[in-house]
Amino acid sequence: MANNDSIQKTLLVAVTLCIVCALFVSTAAVVLKPVQVANKALDRKANILAAAGLLDPEVSVEEQFKKVRTRIVDLETGKFTDQFNVETFEQSKIAKDPATSVDLNEADIAKIKRRENFATVYLVEKDGELDKIILPVRGAGLWSTLYGFLALENDLNTVAGLGFYEHGETPGLGGEVDNPGWKAQWPGKEVYDDGEVEIQLIKGSVDANTPEAEHKIDGLSGATLTSRGVTNLLQFWMGENGYKPFLKNLQSGEA
Repeated sequence: MANNDSIQKTLLVAVTLCIVCALFVSTAAVVLKPVQVANKALDRKANILAAAGLLDPEVSVEEQFKKVRTRIVDLETGKFTDQFNVETFEQSKIAKDPATSVDLNEADIAKIKRRENFATVYLVEKDGELDKIILPVRGAGLWSTLYGFLALENDLNTVAGLGFYEHGETPGLGGEVDNPGWKAQWPGKEVYDDGEVEIQLIKGSVDANTPEAEHKIDGLSGATLTSRGVTNLLQFWMGENGYKPFLKNLQSGEA
């Protein structure tokens, strides 16, 4: 009688199972990739709408996103560019390529190392006029890079909303950037004062007696470094190395 418990046969069964499982997983990954890509794009659109206070859970995201116009901005010139196809443009890849990004060195208050030369912006129009603009922002927190969207009203100074869609901050501490109560403080705040970026998180709470309260947001309790990170990333992206030249051009009609 053949010995079915030999080491060779055991190894053969194990290897065969590994190959079958690997083929199954690879096939599933290939088949499901289009679905994953579509879901990721849909989630991004939902976060863009939410940052501007436009997301309606009763209406499909795709239908709502029809009111949003996507454009690409050359951050070096501060003007729109048609150099890329907005449907296939990947800002994260642009940021990693030395040919299409800059090394920030001492200007890197957001701790992102390199800044892409081109960025996607989202325009919401009403009756043919700009109503809101949504800008992607990112920067280091305590444990992670925070990725989000800052929405501005048509004066290009008043905040319509801020939301982070990806980060790895500690739940209950830095993770409070997801708290609806904290996010509700942002609409109506102002980014600039006399052309200078003044938006910031402060230690403690903002009340009617806080000097220049229109530029200040409550700090995240127990998360000083995350609070500082949010301030730094906003001051970077709204400054001269970020969107400020573009916003000035847009305001003057030269974008």
